[in-house]
Amino acid sequence: MGIGGMAFAGLSSIGGCGSPSNQQAEEHTDEQQAERKLGIALVGLGGYAGGQLAPALQETDHCYLAGIVTGTPSKIDKWRRDYDIPEGNVYNYENFDTIADNPDIDIVYVVLPNAMHTEYTIRALQAGKHVICEKPMAVTVEDCDRMIAAAKEAGKLLSIGYRLHFEPHNIEMMRFGQEKRMGAIKHIIADNGMGSTEGWRLDKALAGGGPLMDVGIYCVQAARYTLGTEPVAVTAKEGPKTDPEMFKEVEESLTWEMEFPDGVTAVCKSSYSENMNLLRAEAEHGWAKLEPAFPYSGIQGETSDGEMDCEGVNQQAIQMDDFAKAIKENRPTPVPGEMGRQDVKILQAIYQAMESGERVVV
Repeated sequence: MGIGGMAFAGLSSIGGCGSPSNQQAEEHTDEQQAERKLGIALVGLGGYAGGQLAPALQETDHCYLAGIVTGTPSKIDKWRRDYDIPEGNVYNYENFDTIADNPDIDIVYVVLPNAMHTEYTIRALQAGKHVICEKPMAVTVEDCDRMIAAAKEAGKLLSIGYRLHFEPHNIEMMRFGQEKRMGAIKHIIADNGMGSTEGWRLDKALAGGGPLMDVGIYCVQAARYTLGTEPVAVTAKEGPKTDPEMFKEVEESLTWEMEFPDGVTAVCKSSYSENMNLLRAEAEHGWAKLEPAFPYSGIQGETSDGEMDCEGVNQQAIQMDDFAKAIKENRPTPVPGEMGRQDVKILQAIYQAMESGERVVV
């Protein structure tokens, strides 16, 4: 079993280089296929919703873009026009709870600033909708617990937006580590950073922290799913602030080390001032790496035996389709709330280590 008490996405359902299996594919007429699709409402129409999720929902087989929730009325006309969204499927944050009365919407995808995830996930679950919540799941473990409890009480599925569990190169890294293809993993390096940021990500109250919460969570995830085990302790050190005013509330960069069982270590770095994108695993008899490892497209991988021959996929389309299929098939999601909770627990331990200068047990 993988993290969160769940088998890792793809490990039991892929062929070739981490490619999604077509074994369960079925033939349907256009009318039958349309009837089978579940409606998704996107909550928050920022860059990720507009640039990735909405376009991906034009390529999905089991779900479609049925509605939107926004606090910016000026965005509505373009979204309705571009995606043929009925007027009755447009909501704002004040009337959001009336989504309970809309049979077109089966799934709510929360794509809001981190500190808002908990409120809107719980409200969506209480409205009787299944929920995908973007990562990080929340800014505290206690909020994660409230979200998980709300899903259980509502009898609905809660998934976290871990798209890379459905991406072939990252699935290969899971196989490389968990199946010990070149022996046991001894050491992992994971770096993820971007050269700039702006807006709510610099507001600690909304973001919960800096690049660790935003891009560093990919490094935490990567170490966990490459090894298939959990860290037992962390140490961390904040990097220098080149712009103290810009980064007055959050860190600009952060380096941390996670200790895993059997002496395995993962050294990671996240930054808002340096472009980095690497996952490397050193094993007893070889190595594997992805560089870049975490972007929406263009991931490249190789091992000490040669290049990974993996296809490029629409990660978000596969992710959302798998969630829709999980609902239809009455099965768990491979990226559940419990997985998101564990990441938040680790992130909080890393911040505690950064602030105290001490080794923190997870």
